[in-house]
Amino acid sequence: MDHFAALRALRAIVEAGSFTAAAERMGTTHSAMSRQLRQLEEHLQVRLLDRNSRRLSLTEAGRDYHREAVTLLERLELADDRVRAGQATPSGRLRISVPQVVASQELPHWLPGFLARYRQVAVDLCADDQLVDVVGGGFDLAVRIAPTLPDSQLVARELACCPRILVAAPAYLASHGLPRQVADLDHHLLLAFTPSGAGAPWQLQGPRGATASVEAGQRLRMDATPALHAAVLAGMGISLFTALTVQEDLRAGRLIRVLPAWHGGHRRYFALYPHARALAPKVRALVDYLAAHYAGQVGAIV
Repeated sequence: MDHFAALRALRAIVEAGSFTAAAERMGTTHSAMSRQLRQLEEHLQVRLLDRNSRRLSLTEAGRDYHREAVTLLERLELADDRVRAGQATPSGRLRISVPQVVASQELPHWLPGFLARYRQVAVDLCADDQLVDVVGGGFDLAVRIAPTLPDSQLVARELACCPRILVAAPAYLASHGLPRQVADLDHHLLLAFTPSGAGAPWQLQGPRGATASVEAGQRLRMDATPALHAAVLAGMGISLFTALTVQEDLRAGRLIRVLPAWHGGHRRYFALYPHARALAPKVRALVDYLAAHYAGQVGAIV
């Protein structure tokens, strides 16, 4: 068995959704694709694909193996591309989708440096909290913040993982007092981010596995993080933000962390882009730049 050929066959079958479509993509036959998958499953002694329904689906073991296989193939193909391309200079126009809060709070920390380094690259940026169709919308890359991501045929590279933290402006705390324990939050103005329009309690996590559910947004809810951020800076109350969103405010003293032993769970930053085999140098340059930037930012969280 050609192990790498079998891995490529598995990837193609999952991406295409059928043996026939995968065979067309790979320039081979249905029987050849089926044989490679069967040999791979026999080698591993585990079923990777569920063929009992009209649509193929990965088994639990298959999902884990497919994820690792795709990562391995991407690294191999990246090495191939770099050798072939040599010192190819990233150039052209990049179309990027980012959440509003990244555009308003974080973009200034990485976009100027990226454009200064890659002077032949231009950027079209769309700031939108709605999930976009990356391929259908003509985007080269999307940045998303979420606990996890749904299954997708896109490559998802994790850029950072950081906690959501409670913060407030000094003026608010001066007039309302600093909460000393979670129960004190019941006596404060808690501003909620409600993208769907429906509020949900904050699920806070504390020391030694402690948890607390806190009602927020009784007086003010917002569906746009930049507006919520402005309201908190204006001293209107306490709210939850990812640490990366407010770390400059914390350093500058514009905001103060509230109940630092507690947090509202973690959020992950992802770069989503079409498969690495077709990745243009300009996209690869941005993905690598973002990964390096956010790695440094996470290490410097206040």
